[in-house]
Amino acid sequence: MSRAPQPRPGLGTVTRGRILFGGDYNPEQWPEETWREDVRLMRDAGVNSVTVGVFSWARIEPRPDAREFGWLDRLMELLHDHGVGVVLATPTSAPPPWLGRLHPETLPRDEDGRVEWWGGRQHFSHSSAAYRRRAAAVTEDLAARYADHPALTLWHINNEYCTYDWGDEAAARFRTWLRARYGDLDGLNSAWGTAFWSQGYGEWAEVMPPRHAHYLKNPTQVLDFKRFTSDMLLECYTAERDIVRGHTPHLPVTTNFMPLWAGQDAWRWAEEEDVVSVDLYPDPRDPYGAQHGALVQDMTRSQARGPWMLMEQAAGPVNWRGVNHPKPRGLNRLWSLQAVARGADAVCYFQWRQSRQGAEKFHSGMLGHAGEEGRTFQEVKQIGAELASLAPHVTDRHYIADIAVLHDWHAWWAGAHEGRLSIHVDHADLLTTWHRALWRAHLTTDFAHPEHDLSAYRLVVVPQLYALTDRAVDNLVGYVRGGGTLVSGFLTGVADRDDRIRPGGMDARLRTLFGIRVLHEWWPLDAGETVATDTFDGTLWSEEIDPAPDAVAEAVYRGGELDGLPAVLRRGRAWYLSTLPAPDALRTLLTGIAESAGIHPVLAGLPAEVEAVRRGDLLFLLHHGREPVTVEVPGSHRDLLTGAVVTDRVTLGRYGAAVLAP
Repeated sequence: MSRAPQPRPGLGTVTRGRILFGGDYNPEQWPEETWREDVRLMRDAGVNSVTVGVFSWARIEPRPDAREFGWLDRLMELLHDHGVGVVLATPTSAPPPWLGRLHPETLPRDEDGRVEWWGGRQHFSHSSAAYRRRAAAVTEDLAARYADHPALTLWHINNEYCTYDWGDEAAARFRTWLRARYGDLDGLNSAWGTAFWSQGYGEWAEVMPPRHAHYLKNPTQVLDFKRFTSDMLLECYTAERDIVRGHTPHLPVTTNFMPLWAGQDAWRWAEEEDVVSVDLYPDPRDPYGAQHGALVQDMTRSQARGPWMLMEQAAGPVNWRGVNHPKPRGLNRLWSLQAVARGADAVCYFQWRQSRQGAEKFHSGMLGHAGEEGRTFQEVKQIGAELASLAPHVTDRHYIADIAVLHDWHAWWAGAHEGRLSIHVDHADLLTTWHRALWRAHLTTDFAHPEHDLSAYRLVVVPQLYALTDRAVDNLVGYVRGGGTLVSGFLTGVADRDDRIRPGGMDARLRTLFGIRVLHEWWPLDAGETVATDTFDGTLWSEEIDPAPDAVAEAVYRGGELDGLPAVLRRGRAWYLSTLPAPDALRTLLTGIAESAGIHPVLAGLPAEVEAVRRGDLLFLLHHGREPVTVEVPGSHRDLLTGAVVTDRVTLGRYGAAVLAP
């Protein structure tokens, strides 16, 4: 009799009622006498978890097949003795120079054939057999040595997977991947539309990655190469994950996503992780930095389907923007609490101690160049203490939303081809614009894949999904038929999974759903150009549409070629926007549609700069402004940050926050 598979350990296995607080720790950059100073200050700051070994391959394996674990043994013992848990990383994101020298085939090549040499990081080919073999060997020995160490709490595989490779070994793996996808060359030629421009393939050896070309590349070839790259990187992850799982089946495994990065299908990746984690670096000078953070947090929580891990944030400035501004006093605390409000049970940084050398010596650390008397470290101490006090109240509570924003990497990849109608239409920008409108309206959201079960949501919004599978289209139609309200932006459902334009310029099922009889033509707008309607100005795009008899034009174009045609069309509970309303108009429109679906802000009458988020029965109030504001909160509540009882209203100062319990 076979046994049912056992559930995998998750983030709760590590937190055990705590919020993890800490960051990347790179002690190999420092003499060992500094380590004791580090653990003393970690205890002082409330650090209970550090990530170790991310970039330690050359230290662990300084020569081929050598192993130097003594320093790591001493470090693990020191951390354990001081009550600091270890998230142990496999060091495979930065191979040592000897690997590239002895095995140049491990070095990736760009689309022009140029080698990406060692001297930075991520200089590995995801398709290289030699790289995979060496990565597996060091991972195996690391896992075997520390499997039973009491300090070990979580595995962190590699770091920020983000490499592309157009080299010969990647080309061979690409052909293998395509064979598995299409079966034979007839299937590939059909999917890629190779009848165009005499591109028909007669031998598999002729099929290449989309390297530098004289003119526009085949769109589906480019799309498949992006899919292939995500899959090859995922193979690298799962190979190392399975090694560490074999030694420690009781411990969870993660790798850190970069926020809204185009190179990974993070929906698929999240299914392979025990803990979903992300690195998040909003610009402190960006007036919508908090909204960018909220978007990434909403997406990560949705991928995790529960608590998630903020693996990296900055305690101060980063080092990779043109001008790297520090975080003003209080902003680090505010954005850390925002992550907790939106479901994070781990708040960590890159890195613990700011480096004195190397490419990131100006990237801030929890312990900066100013030392323990510096403002940054003093703020870190406050955050650590507050998270410790909040933990018992938040870790068993969950964030629930009535609205889902749909996003799909394959639709993004397909719509980004260089031969598109407008370079100004960008999937990530549209996603941000729609999420921002909901955020400004104080409406909280999840994210979902277009094939996910959407029945739990009262409202689903689609900023743009250029390419949709048949299953996704049927899912959207079924959602509306089941009583849901759907709002879609323009240029959605235009292509199928192979980037083949649907007859009629939009899937026929969607045209029926939205009440579009004929979609005559797309009318993209120039940068800065607007188009007038009877209720708002549209931007970026417009469309020439004939509505079906039972559809209602909720907004109509005025003037120009489209005069009198619908700008916003509704059929029942399905809405279609053929243009992008200006920001205030989009917020107003979505607010009205949400209200008609029975959705209201978490708290009425909120000041514009205050974000209100419910996690379970806790109400987080987050003030993203500098001037004091008063928020009306009917009834009596206890502020978990101060212990004070507040009745009917609470005053928030500069970057202030309150966590109110009933």
